[in-house]
Formats: sequence, C-alpha cells, structure tokens
Amino acid sequence: MRAIWSGEVSFGLVSVPVKLYSATASHDVGLHQVHDADGGRIRYQRRCEVCEKVIDYKNIDRAYDDGEKSVILTKEELADLPADESKEIAVEQFVPEDQIDSMVLDKSYYLEPAGKSAKAYVLLRSTLEDAERVAIVTFTLRSKTRLGVLRVRDDVIVLQGLRWADELREPEFDIPKSRISKKEQEMAASLVESYSEDFEPERFNDEYQEQLQTLIEEKLEHGEEIDTEATFGETDEDDDGEGNVVDLMQALKKSVDARRKTSKDGKKPAKKDAKDDDEQDEAESQSQKKKAS
Repeated sequence: MRAIWSGEVSFGLVSVPVKLYSATASHDVGLHQVHDADGGRIRYQRRCEVCEKVIDYKNIDRAYDDGEKSVILTKEELADLPADESKEIAVEQFVPEDQIDSMVLDKSYYLEPAGKSAKAYVLLRSTLEDAERVAIVTFTLRSKTRLGVLRVRDDVIVLQGLRWADELREPEFDIPKSRISKKEQEMAASLVESYSEDFEPERFNDEYQEQLQTLIEEKLEHGEEIDTEATFGETDEDDDGEGNVVDLMQALKKSVDARRKTSKDGKKPAKKDAKDDDEQDEAESQSQKKKAS
C-alpha cells in the first residue's frame, strides 16, 4: 500500500500524525477502446479549439463559464487557495453513529499512525471506542475541502468521506398510495424470515467481471471467434407469458416456497445480474482517460 496523503488529526490541542491509505480497490478488468473495423487503439488528445494544436497537460488551466462570460483560473491561483495547503483532519463534533445517513457515505481510507510514537493515535482510537460515538471531521484532499467521519474498525481508525448536505438530492416523484392486505403483509414477513441470516460478504461474487475474465481467457486461447453460447450456456429468460401483470400474493407464495426448497437443498438462490451504473466517479473517469492516452 502507498500513502496518498500525510498530515495530522487535530483533536482539541492534541495532534495525531497520520498517513492516509485508500481502503478500497476496484477489481474491474482493465479495458481500452479500439476501432471495431481494424482493432486500432483509440487515443484521446487534448486539442485547443482556437489554435487546433495538441496541448500538453502542463499548459492547461481551468475555467468557469456562467453562461454569459468565462474566467480562467490558473494553477498558481488555485494553489494559493488557503484550503489547498491544509494538512489537517480537524475533529468538529462527536455524534451518535446512527445519525449518519448511509446515503451520504463516500470513499473509505485507513489512517496509519506516523512519527516515532503511536500513543496519540491509540488515545484517539480508545476515545472513539469508549465514547461510542464517531467523530465528524473536515479535511482537504486533492485540492478539495471534504467532510468525513472517523470510526474504529478492528484496531485501525478509518476515515470515511461524507457528501455535503446540499449534494443529497430529494426524490422528485410521489409514491402512489396502495392498500396492502394483512395476508400479503404476513406472507412478506414470512419471506423475510426465510432469507434472514448473518451477512457473509465472501458469499457474493461479481458475476459480470468473472464472466468478462472468462471471455478474455477464451479469446486469448482460441482466437477472436468463439462460441459464447458454448462458453456460457443458454440464458433462460424470466418470462411466464403473462407480461408485467403480477399477482402479488402468488409471487410471495412462490418466493417463500422456492426459498424453503433452496434452503433445504443447501443452495443459494440464483441472483439476477445487476445493471451497470450509468454514472462513474469523476476521478475514475479521468484515470481511465489518462490510461487511454
């Protein structure tokens, strides 16, 4: 692991020297873009619309356009912003963990004690554990002021980013009212009970990435033309011929029966593939573009 930031956690008058490490890593297979006609690699170029020259990254500044006029923000001006120079994770509050809405949680980082002594780090860790609260903090990372929360995971202090209050969108739609019968509620509760168990993250696999890796290995071994049906088998469509009309009670009953059967057989219920997210993190997008170029 490589530290991506170093600084200190300020806890009143106590300073805790730390190093910051990314706590997560993507397991996605790296792909690049090619021309479908000849397989030629697609490259991205930073080309100026005025002089039409390809511009080196070192000669690129940022700009803001309000719809009427544009202003250029130089690298020097951005570097002179006070927040950009901060090397502090400042503790602002200690709050009950259940007050943190899971929808605002962002990327996680590990904090490692830096310096010759870990005493201040251990003190902060034990304080968080004894208080049974989490610490709300502000910090600057990659030239952006961020909100976060400190909590303890095993023996390590974890910093988890939080989205700002104005970044959480409200749903712009209404949920139609619908009457649920007592029998339907009881059957749904029975279905929940049949699925109730301890969470075991190791049980779940990214089926898309596994299949993608299989596809790549097959093509590397047998060439470009392969039989995907022979590789993956036929895919059964979930269609009972009745369109989208579903009898809720029948669906609940069939689900309970199916779950009981699979539990009895010791098999895990089949999962449907999840759709890929339409939006990706901006940093990951920039990283992909950089790799492609």
